[in-house]
Amino acid sequence: MKKPELLAPAGNLEKLKIAIIYGADAVFIGGKKFSLRARASNFEIKDIKEACDFAHKYNRKIYVTTNILPHNDNIDGLVDYLKELEKVGVDAIICASPVIIETAKEHTDLEVHISTQTSLTNYESVNFWYEEGVKRVVLARELDKEEIKELRENTKCDLEVFIHGGMCVSYSGRCTLSNNMTDRDANRGGCAHSCRWNYDLYDGEEKLNDDMAFSMSSKDLQTVKHISDLIDIGVDSLKIEGRMKSIHYIATVVSTYRRLIDSICEEHEIDLPKYLMEIKKAENRLTSHGFMEGMTTINEQLYNMRSEIPTQEFIGLVRDFDEENFIATIEQRNYFVPGDEVEVFSPNIEPLKFKVEEIKDEEDKVLDAARHPKQILKIFIPFKVSKYDMIRKIKP
Repeated sequence: MKKPELLAPAGNLEKLKIAIIYGADAVFIGGKKFSLRARASNFEIKDIKEACDFAHKYNRKIYVTTNILPHNDNIDGLVDYLKELEKVGVDAIICASPVIIETAKEHTDLEVHISTQTSLTNYESVNFWYEEGVKRVVLARELDKEEIKELRENTKCDLEVFIHGGMCVSYSGRCTLSNNMTDRDANRGGCAHSCRWNYDLYDGEEKLNDDMAFSMSSKDLQTVKHISDLIDIGVDSLKIEGRMKSIHYIATVVSTYRRLIDSICEEHEIDLPKYLMEIKKAENRLTSHGFMEGMTTINEQLYNMRSEIPTQEFIGLVRDFDEENFIATIEQRNYFVPGDEVEVFSPNIEPLKFKVEEIKDEEDKVLDAARHPKQILKIFIPFKVSKYDMIRKIKP
């Protein structure tokens, strides 16, 4: 059984390193130019080089999004930028516009992947790009499993499928709500997520939403139950969305799918409820299977529903561990106090629980609570932990 690539998002270098440490085979990032998340990206060329160096040390890959739909005034500097990406060691670029694709082919040897923004939903279109020298296509999110299977059977191109994260309510992300409402171009990196705003809904003069505000976005995608089928179909890459998400979200989601994929490919017995419970520890929005089971229904939409509270709270990141005294140096992320029941979440071990006893600061002063995000603290942990392990509060 061929094991697919697990592809994770990262909005900065810390998130990228977490994604790789927690099991991603590849990470996609956006630079300051030509990316749909350009405004939010922290990746200058020097950062992209550091990302590539770090990933390649672990034998992992880095893909850079160059997926805007450019207007004439967006083309300046494209050749130089693509050459810079090639020079620093980027493994592939993700494109939506033929001008960027053809420019990359003409001026570099960069591997080209076609973005989901291109809305590829049939094998004739996939084969067109394959014959143009494209290595991989990211399929439209509107395909169900049977359509993906038929497509797989009729193309030699590598196929990438979204398995987790935010779902755009428009067709493959090609939305202009943001353009019209905020003068921010969603297809040139400026989406304001207008579909997630709260609205009043009217039928003529009659207001229909007296009880609560109306929104029109879809639930986030979650496909734990469908991974085995996607592996059987022969999908080459399974993609997580969420470059703006926290390190805890990335670690939890990547680690869960990593272990699930490995267990399936090694033909172990799969305890789906365990994976479903684990993935929920990172969720802050309602989820659904998206289009995996066919056309979506009202059950896959949010409409007048907003979000749910995560089942567990990320309170600290392990920075160091004294194996002689079992004292962990941690970077605090959320409030906690002595007596809290917590668990350590790690890429190396199954989650282990313990009770916080005493909290000290860097000068060994005893604290009655951890109140300040990013403060360096020391706590006793009754078992060995490692750098980049995370501590989560267990909620009753």
